[in-house]
Amino acid sequence: MSTFPVDVYRKERIDGVDVRVALPTPQLLIEPGGPQWDYLHWMKARQMDLDRAGNCIGLITERNALNLPARIDLQPIEKCKLIRKGGTGALVYKIDNKEYAPEKVWHERVNVIAGLDVGLSPLAYAAWSIGEYLSLQQFALDWFGAGGVPKARLKNTQKTLNDKEAGVVKDRWKASISNGDLFVHGNDWEYDFMQAQSAGMEWLEGRRFGLTDVARFFDCPADLIDAAINAPGSLLYQTALSRNLQFLIMNLQPAVTLAENDLSKTQPKPRFVKLNTGTLLRMDPETQAKVIHQRLMDKTLTNTGARAFYDEPPLTAAEIAQFDVLYGAPRTNPTPAEPPAVKAELADTRKPVHAVATVGEAIQWEEPNR
Repeated sequence: MSTFPVDVYRKERIDGVDVRVALPTPQLLIEPGGPQWDYLHWMKARQMDLDRAGNCIGLITERNALNLPARIDLQPIEKCKLIRKGGTGALVYKIDNKEYAPEKVWHERVNVIAGLDVGLSPLAYAAWSIGEYLSLQQFALDWFGAGGVPKARLKNTQKTLNDKEAGVVKDRWKASISNGDLFVHGNDWEYDFMQAQSAGMEWLEGRRFGLTDVARFFDCPADLIDAAINAPGSLLYQTALSRNLQFLIMNLQPAVTLAENDLSKTQPKPRFVKLNTGTLLRMDPETQAKVIHQRLMDKTLTNTGARAFYDEPPLTAAEIAQFDVLYGAPRTNPTPAEPPAVKAELADTRKPVHAVATVGEAIQWEEPNR
């Protein structure tokens, strides 16, 4: 996805038709994280965090005149936490032990489940989807409990616990140690992202899943990563184009749409961002030439547009004249002559087949022999 060209458009009504008009690419989509983080590397790092942890966190360090993000510095996911305040229920982000308000943080998430403020990693979402947990509450608390220590923790940062509360916390600690549960204590809760990855790996190891299962969890067809497919009735594709088309529609398009939706939030309305997925659907040269030729014949593509596809400039006047010398000037179709007028006496020689025609019945004429 990081290699897909990114474009910015807006829709304008021209002659009663909504037309998509291309706009210059803003600096945010050229160097989103500054000079050392161009779009290609920034986009890849973003997608890596979404795939391994289900969340991508960044700091908005610059804004433009419209108060929209002009620079987003991605942060290591293991140093990021999400805090839900117990009294007000407000969300606060803690990055490297420093708190930030939500308006200063760029947070993208995938595999969202109702009731959770964070996204789930593909492995976490797989465990939830296949029904290993009976309820969302149990899932959020267990979080792949399988070891001897908690896989994540929720802690209180504001309140001092009395003896009774400390006893309750102690009991909860013992319970969490016994089954690897989340350790919950206090009133203002912090959620730590860093344990989601290792817990997912332990879950995979415990279930003995194979390559095709893991590929399915990450929504990647196993045959694209050369994993063995022994299932009967496996689909065979005649061309790479048809395989890539199916991969784009069935697997990659949701992630592309999500990226376009999130990146469009950085642009003033009605502008929107599109990723050019056409680069994935490259045809072989022969097929591409046939498509372009047919479009030229159907007058849906100009010669200049066809040359631009091959990164060639429009033909100059000298080049057009050379074509005329080599192949002759293009022929023009003469205006067809008007058909000769029917002689008046021809109408007199025609005889009706029926002498009398009823109402609504067309009169049939018999042409004379010529």
